[in-house]
Amino acid sequence: MLVGQIANGFLVGAVYALLALSFTLVFGLLDKLNFAHPQAFMCGGFAGVMVGSAASAQAMWLGLPVAMVAGGLLGLITEFVSFRKFKGEEGKITTALSSVALGIVVVDLTQKVYGSEPVATPFRSEWLQESMAVGGARISTLQIVILALTLLLMAGLHWLVRRTSFGRQVRAVSESPVNAALFGVPVVRVTSLVFFVSSALAAGGGLLLALRTGLASSDVGATFGLKAVAIMGIGGIGDLRGAVVAGFAIGIAEALTYQFGLGRLGEMTAWAAMIVFLLFRPHGLFGGGLHSMETRA
Repeated sequence: MLVGQIANGFLVGAVYALLALSFTLVFGLLDKLNFAHPQAFMCGGFAGVMVGSAASAQAMWLGLPVAMVAGGLLGLITEFVSFRKFKGEEGKITTALSSVALGIVVVDLTQKVYGSEPVATPFRSEWLQESMAVGGARISTLQIVILALTLLLMAGLHWLVRRTSFGRQVRAVSESPVNAALFGVPVVRVTSLVFFVSSALAAGGGLLLALRTGLASSDVGATFGLKAVAIMGIGGIGDLRGAVVAGFAIGIAEALTYQFGLGRLGEMTAWAAMIVFLLFRPHGLFGGGLHSMETRA
């Protein structure tokens, strides 16, 4: 039973980590607080519903790329509508309010189409429900697939940020957009691409969660989005490594609260941990701070 709870916590933690990573890209690196970002997470689940409805339950492998493209496009729209025309410190409040409004519009439109109740996902292939015994617990093929895809997305982001010219440009913009522009970095294009990548990752995480629970919900963005902010604070603003470790740690900690009969405290875990870290270790797990993405020799 304990092994099963830890496995569930590890799986949920992977989704937390993926969403916290996507938040870190925009807020931690570009210093832009995007309140519409959780709705990209929500859209991932409904993109899976659309793919399954339009094709078939066997089209699960189309769901992830479609969800990520849909989330990325929402990120581009958010950047253009809520962020591009507002600059400087005075524009931060305006951009935050604008992204709040855009997020509400996205939720309302989703509820107009699918209603306010959770919608069942059509992906229910028999082979995904098969399971194996691990330490006295049953681990399903679906859980293994979700974890593998999550780790693959994380590895892809690591490669993109650390091994490509785009990653170098992102680090330059995070240091100083003005200096980056002087050195020929296309700041506007890099910013747009960061919004695209971060929202695509969030949507991918939303689809994987919908596969795990079997439901797509219009409320899931607010629930998981706020928790991802707490996890980002625990890991350290702008620290990708911290976001991953904190995401897995919170997922496992929540699972253990249920295992030991403290289920009602499970939802408080991330918030209590964030308060402790803000008080005693405000720079996060590794003390990396905003520029922890610097390339190491």
